[in-house]
Amino acid sequence: MARYTGPKDRIARRFLTPIFGSSRALERRAYPPGQHGLRAGRRKKSEYAVALGEKQKLKYQFGVLEKQFRGYYHEAVRRRGVTGEILLQLLELRLDNVCYRLGFGNTRQAARQLVGHGHVLVNGTRLDVPSYTVKPGDVIKLGGKPSSQQLGLRMLDLTQAVPMKDWVTIDREKMEGVVARLPDMDDIDPLVNVQLIVELYSR
Repeated sequence: MARYTGPKDRIARRFLTPIFGSSRALERRAYPPGQHGLRAGRRKKSEYAVALGEKQKLKYQFGVLEKQFRGYYHEAVRRRGVTGEILLQLLELRLDNVCYRLGFGNTRQAARQLVGHGHVLVNGTRLDVPSYTVKPGDVIKLGGKPSSQQLGLRMLDLTQAVPMKDWVTIDREKMEGVVARLPDMDDIDPLVNVQLIVELYSR
């Protein structure tokens, strides 16, 4: 399972964006990391550098590496519709992200770990592949093991105050969620300008 495991605050400061959630380091030092961080933040970036930065932010946001991200892009190009919107939709429909949206994890990383350790059932079948693409009508449920139930209760307590997107629904008592429909642009909150990413890959 390829994923970024390095320092998260450093990445957030590099892009001046809370990619992994709120960051105290970013609040205290709102400039890039490193010896020349203050001066580096004032440099004018080229169009290519800006587009590359947008791609990197989206990869970090959803926890995918370059080869996998490129695969999502090619799939988005192959499908009918607006490429940027389809790319975001494919990322949003990853099983780990859906678990995050349902409140089974307070971060995408926590939701990914929940899936990877086999605590999640999709339509009654245990799946431990975070990148699995869910479909409308799929039922996502936490397994019946005591460890799964305890983790679920803890995470649902942590996320009960977080507003839920209306393309998923959840029964908290059963610890069971349903993908009601495909997410649209209003449901997705990307931290990037996805059009710049499409233009970058189109070069």
